[in-house]
Amino acid sequence: MLVVLLLTIIVVGLAFSVLGLVQRQMLGIQDNYEEKTTDNLLQQALWVDFNSYAQVEFSSKAQALSFSNEVDGKAYRFYKGYILRDRDTLYTDLTIGKVFYKGEEVGNGLIDALELTKFDEVPKTLFVHKKNSATDFMN
Repeated sequence: MLVVLLLTIIVVGLAFSVLGLVQRQMLGIQDNYEEKTTDNLLQQALWVDFNSYAQVEFSSKAQALSFSNEVDGKAYRFYKGYILRDRDTLYTDLTIGKVFYKGEEVGNGLIDALELTKFDEVPKTLFVHKKNSATDFMN
């Protein structure tokens, strides 16, 4: 009887150990999925906004992007750990690396391309750009 009780305790202990390992793996997978989903959402939103608005301006002092056209406007503000897109909050560690206008790196003003970077265990870079219209080249 004592041997059966001892074996039962060992089996139950192993089962809980395996369960703990599986739960940690599932939490890791969930965190990675949420992070990738947020980064993909940000990339898609930036891509749509870059190609929907005629004018894109960047302010390095305020760490802000402003999109505008004749009818509407939109703004992004970059903070440590999150990005505000009008009323949406995207929790990500992506920061503005470089901004470009007509192929040249600029610090402020009109832009047509943006590089976002993240320095984690695996560095990540997002690059978003727009096609300039004829009015961009005339001004």
